[in-house]
Amino acid sequence: MLTALSIRDVVLIEALDLEFGAGLDVLTGETGAGKSILLDALGLALGGRGESGLVRHGAAQAIVTATFDPPVGALGALLEENGVEVEPGEPLLVRRIVKADGGSRALVNNQPAGVALLREMAPMLVEIHGQHDDRGLLNPRGHRALLDAFGRVDPGDTARAWASLRDAQAKLAAAQAEIETAARDREWLEHAVGELSALAAEPGEEEALADKRRGMQRAEKIADELAAIDDYLEGSNGGLAQLRQAARVLERIAEDHPALGEALAAIDRAVIEAAAAEEQLVEARRALAFDPRALEEDEARLFELRGMARKHRVQPDDLATLTEDLRGRLERLEAGEDGIALLEAIVAAARADYDAAADILSQRRHAAAERLDAAVAGELAPLKLDAARFRTTVVSVGADGWSAHGKDRVEFEIATNPGAPFAPLAKIASGGELSRFILALKVALAEEGGAATMIFDEIDRGVGGAVASAIGERLARLAEHTQLLVVTHSPQVAARGAEHLLIAKSHDGTVTRTGVRVLDEAERREEIARMLSGATVTDEARAQADRLLETA
Repeated sequence: MLTALSIRDVVLIEALDLEFGAGLDVLTGETGAGKSILLDALGLALGGRGESGLVRHGAAQAIVTATFDPPVGALGALLEENGVEVEPGEPLLVRRIVKADGGSRALVNNQPAGVALLREMAPMLVEIHGQHDDRGLLNPRGHRALLDAFGRVDPGDTARAWASLRDAQAKLAAAQAEIETAARDREWLEHAVGELSALAAEPGEEEALADKRRGMQRAEKIADELAAIDDYLEGSNGGLAQLRQAARVLERIAEDHPALGEALAAIDRAVIEAAAAEEQLVEARRALAFDPRALEEDEARLFELRGMARKHRVQPDDLATLTEDLRGRLERLEAGEDGIALLEAIVAAARADYDAAADILSQRRHAAAERLDAAVAGELAPLKLDAARFRTTVVSVGADGWSAHGKDRVEFEIATNPGAPFAPLAKIASGGELSRFILALKVALAEEGGAATMIFDEIDRGVGGAVASAIGERLARLAEHTQLLVVTHSPQVAARGAEHLLIAKSHDGTVTRTGVRVLDEAERREEIARMLSGATVTDEARAQADRLLETA
């Protein structure tokens, strides 16, 4: 709900601060007083075009700030999605600034925002119905949701059936595409699976072969060095044989001197260490045994693995996975017809479920349409639209138009004269008729959807007497469910207001200004009397104003 509107330097308005309450707020004033400026200012805050001509002459910029109740539901989600922080329970402030030299900017709760966001927020905040309105009830895209809300029609089952159908169709399409692609590549696929299967690569095999090859290549290089070491240690002239011969000589003379005994012990230790070294060398030769044939075989396998990996543009370790993937594609191709048949059966079942749910939804919409037509028809005659007819069309659309909302296109249509064909609301009704049709629809729909604040701009233009009274009565009834701001020239409508705001111009000799003030009971009586009698307010007009206020 709109709770306040602050305007600075907009056209003829220098400074204006207004507060609005729930229910029906009426705005009156003489022709040319500037009522449209007030609506233009609010429209600016809701994302309207920021033209420099809106800036009051001599001012640097125009500022409009609209304050609304704390945002909840879809509006709260929209603000969160756009990164606008709103403290729980805090009001929503929408500010628009237009500079005299061009350019504008927007703020939502004092945080910079794009005008596109304001326009997206606008339908959730305010509905403006005027002579040239092309949104709200005139937009057929919203008619289906309004009918569903009126008839308490829940499209949930249809939406779920649609989701299942779309999922089944997507799986079938994917399977068909895969089979078509695989069929085109069948010869290549069979050859690839054959050669990959013959290769039988294993994960980690390439690294293991590379390590083994490096070891054999190293063994080949150190074979001569190992042979030389054998010559140094083994043989009749080898170091180990010489040490043993020296030990045998020392054994015969070791008793002749203590030093000889110690020398013998040292040589014995050297023999033991040399023998241990010889055993390690034997072990090393065994481990590094070089087999030219084995090296050749390992190198051939390694090159084959790497060549196959390059061919298929994968890493060697991924060849095993690739083999299984391609084998799976080939198997699915070979068994494809059976799989497609199964998926087609699933799609057919899902479509049957969707058809059933959508048919039930259509039946409920047709029933709701009859009730809505009857409700609107009951509102037309009192609004001097008794020759007009209203209908809600619920038409099945082709498969291309099916959706989670069913198979129906819903549109509100009218025929303004007997025998005239039905046509969309916006194309056939005149300005005054259009506003009254919208009012009739809004009253019939009552609590069903729409913004928390609605504005009717001169809905009573061109009518008076009983019709104006009927309009006022219906506006008051509608205001029981939502906040209404009504710009009116009708005293019968003005008398119904919970709050009355007077828009007037003032002159100081050089500058003309537009102002708005809330009227007390006495002032309100006088304003309604002026609306009844014109420039000269008579006692009879005041008495008539009293009667209107008493019966409102």
